[in-house]
Amino acid sequence: QVQLVESGGGLVQAGGSLRLSCAAHGSMFSVNAMAWYQQAPGKQRELVARITASGTTTYADSVKGRFIISRDNAKNTVYLQMNSLKPEDTAVYYCNARIIKAASPYEYTYWGQGTQVTVSS
Repeated sequence: QVQLVESGGGLVQAGGSLRLSCAAHGSMFSVNAMAWYQQAPGKQRELVARITASGTTTYADSVKGRFIISRDNAKNTVYLQMNSLKPEDTAVYYCNARIIKAASPYEYTYWGQGTQVTVSS
């Protein structure tokens, strides 16, 4: 059984910073691309940032220059450093990872449980 466990959400004032973490646990052969998505109330889930196993990153235009995605492959963990936060960043943030389980040739997509980020004005 593979699980993604998130931590680090909370309430912060506009202009502040938060750091989200997401660790993959279980019997895994490899952890490939990892990503963070956000879902605001009444809106669809949207990609915020993505990082490949080799470290190539992509960002949504709305967070470029403010958010930084990184990963620690030894810990199977992805991070999202969120700086200069704005009220419009308020959302539930979900971790996503594409993982090949041990003894399986297939890649599966896994989701974390979500962590609330609230930015007050």
